[in-house]
Amino acid sequence: MYNITGGLLPDENLPGSFFLQNVIAYATGFITPCFFPYYVHKAFALEKMRFHAFKGVYLFLILPYFLFVVVFAITEKLEDAKDLLALPVVYALWVIISMIKAIRYKYKKDFSSRESKEEMTVLLISLTPWVMLPVIDFFNMGQGTEACITNIGFLSLFALQMKRHIHEMRAEHNRLVESQKELQNWNSNLTNEVTKRTKELEIINQQRTNTLVNLAHETKTPLTLINNYLEEYIQKTTPSEELNIVKRNINKLSSDIVNLFDIEKFNKGFAVYNHNQLCNFSDILKDSMALFEKYAIDLEIKIEVSIHQGIIIQADPLSINRIINNLIENAMKFSEANDTIEIALSKNDDGDIQFIVSDRGIGIPLNMQAKIFEPYYQLNSQKANTQGMGLGLPIVKKVVEELNGKIYINSNPQKARGTKIKISLKAYKNTNSEPLNAAIVKAPSIQLPLLTPTDKVVDKERFTVLVIEDNIAMINYLTNKLSEKYNVLVAMNGSDGLRKLKEVKVVPDLIVTDIMMDKIDGYEFAKIISKSEQFAHIPIIFLSAKAALKDKLQGLKLGAIDYVPKPFSIAEFLYKVDSILTYAGKQKRSILNMTFDRVSSNGTSHQKIQVSSFELNCDLYNLTARERDIAKLICQGQKYKDIGGALFIAERTVTKHAQNIFEKLQVSNKIELINKLEYSQTA
Repeated sequence: MYNITGGLLPDENLPGSFFLQNVIAYATGFITPCFFPYYVHKAFALEKMRFHAFKGVYLFLILPYFLFVVVFAITEKLEDAKDLLALPVVYALWVIISMIKAIRYKYKKDFSSRESKEEMTVLLISLTPWVMLPVIDFFNMGQGTEACITNIGFLSLFALQMKRHIHEMRAEHNRLVESQKELQNWNSNLTNEVTKRTKELEIINQQRTNTLVNLAHETKTPLTLINNYLEEYIQKTTPSEELNIVKRNINKLSSDIVNLFDIEKFNKGFAVYNHNQLCNFSDILKDSMALFEKYAIDLEIKIEVSIHQGIIIQADPLSINRIINNLIENAMKFSEANDTIEIALSKNDDGDIQFIVSDRGIGIPLNMQAKIFEPYYQLNSQKANTQGMGLGLPIVKKVVEELNGKIYINSNPQKARGTKIKISLKAYKNTNSEPLNAAIVKAPSIQLPLLTPTDKVVDKERFTVLVIEDNIAMINYLTNKLSEKYNVLVAMNGSDGLRKLKEVKVVPDLIVTDIMMDKIDGYEFAKIISKSEQFAHIPIIFLSAKAALKDKLQGLKLGAIDYVPKPFSIAEFLYKVDSILTYAGKQKRSILNMTFDRVSSNGTSHQKIQVSSFELNCDLYNLTARERDIAKLICQGQKYKDIGGALFIAERTVTKHAQNIFEKLQVSNKIELINKLEYSQTA
């Protein structure tokens, strides 16, 4: 733009007046120098040029130009207007000096370096003509001279910028190359470190696995001896419930050890079974059913069996027996009284064996059907007395895979109860001349449900102990031991324990509770009763398999008088109970004596302290804040619709909360609900 206007204007042959052409020509001559302070400030990082880039050019170039136009328009004499160029000329010298100072400031100690000298020289050569445009115009040095000088300066500036740009590109390229080399070295080192660490972890894992397998292997021998000697002892003596409990738990421990040992052998790729044998699947299942039907009668479960005869398979008979036992045991574990289990063995037209076990139990959610074949995975997240280590189905899957078979699960608890498991195996066809191994039947390890313990209140003068434990065998054991000297109240979990405290007429003198339980655990139970004025004084002993220091500290922090880790000595435990209750008795007598003495001395009558019945009962039945609000309005006789309006919730939400309240309090109508929440004993 500058070269065109400065080279052509003014020209009488072009359109426009002499005044307008000069105004345009001088405009480009002024505007172009205005850009260069900003350019060097940004392109060459000259911070000291900031004033000229954003303020100086407007004050000393743009403003004089407007004055130039005004004077030229008034006088119509270009020479008179040129006198105003004196101010831009002085400003041009100021800009050059400022640029030198800016370069000095930029390089500071390295001002004498080649780079700084080169930059200063080229910038002076390049920018001086542009900044000195007003000088050239003022002295009428001619448009040709002006154009040559300014364009040479521009080309010099462009060459410097291109050189710097190329230098920066090369430096960036070298940095990228170096970074790539460093990254490659880092990746190589990281790969080596990961490989090294992986090998170390594999060795550690292998050592742990070997230790576990060796432990399981070494445990099998003493368990076998214990089991055999116990069997002989039981045959020689009169059967008792205690011996049956010992026998049952030894059998469970033996089964868990065998499963643990076998799953590790499977994972290591060791052969567990010899499948180069032929066996009669039908006979193995038939012989096994004789044992399962006996257990089914005790569990009040009905079994429907359909067995096609003469189904031969090439497999280890022990592996077939294991498939049968695991599937039927699981079906019986998750079935309830009066349920029906269907068992079918058949062979389809393709010659495949179909073994199907169906039950009416809780079912297996779709998202868990793949996980149940993972070792140690528990289907039921809650604790259960019949729950094992989660190794049965993983072993079944391993055996089925060894036999090139498939296993299918059909279950959807959201639609209907029950689970159907089907195993498909290849039948053996050429059986005419092949000898068959006898069917080896191993007794299933089903544990018959123990009788639920009941309260044992013998003498009201005795101390009373509330035992809360969800393992039936353990609570039976503790009840039998404690009932020799104390009254015993039993509860299967924290929620049951709170209900027991509310319903019994005698306040317990001691509470013995497990920690890991369904619904309300031991810690939560302790927190709830600690807020009750009626029960906060009762000493608590925690019994738990959680033996870490933080667990003990948490229990003691909640106010427990003792924390006993399992396994424990029953003799030591009974001594602790006796010591605590004896001390509690002395303390009660002392308090009573002091109270009577004080009453006698003051001549005042004993007054009963009324307890906030509703809030206390809500705590005992573990009602939530929302459930308390709804229960309070129900007790006031309001309808569900009115309650919803008062609490700004839907009527069906109120109905759902009310159902939960009725279930927690075990009542069937509003009258029973009011009686349980509005009334309590006085303290």
